[in-house]
Amino acid sequence: MTYLKGETSKPNHCVFCHKVQAEDEPEYVVFRSEHVYATLNLFPYNNGHLLIVPYTHAPDIEDLSPAVLADLMRTAREGVIALRAVYHPNAFNIGVNLGAAAGAGIAEHFHMHVVPRWAGDTNYMTVVGQTRVIPDLLLDTYRRLREAWPPRSGNEQGAGT
Repeated sequence: MTYLKGETSKPNHCVFCHKVQAEDEPEYVVFRSEHVYATLNLFPYNNGHLLIVPYTHAPDIEDLSPAVLADLMRTAREGVIALRAVYHPNAFNIGVNLGAAAGAGIAEHFHMHVVPRWAGDTNYMTVVGQTRVIPDLLLDTYRRLREAWPPRSGNEQGAGT
C-alpha cells in the first residue's frame, strides 16, 4: 500500500544488496540458496512476480560465475514449481532486462524476472489506464510461496539430466 499512497522514494543503496543481510519476511525473500535468493517484486506485473537475484553485486551476466548462473536457473525452476502450486498460471515470462536501455529498473544489480501469466491477464486497466491490479497482498503471496517452495538437496538431479 505504500506504493499506492506515493510514500516510496528511491533509496541511496542497492535494494538487492540490502536484502542479502536483511530478514526474509519484511523484505519478501521467499528462498535463499548458496549464490542467489528469490524475492517478490515490490512493483509486480502479476501476482507472484518473482525476482531471482545473485548475492554478487554485478550489472552484467558476464560478471557472474558459472556456479552463480547455474544456481540462478535452478532457483528460477523452483520458483516456477512453487508458482504453479500456488497460482496455477497458464504460462510464464522468464527473462532479464540487461541494462537501463533494455528496461532494467535496477540496472546496477543483475536479476531475473519470473512472471506467472494467465490467458487474458491483460485487461483494460493495464492497457487503457496504465494501472496494474493485483488482488493479493505481497505478504500473503510471500507466505504462500514460501510454504510451497520445493525442498532442495545437494545431490538432487533435475529432469533431463
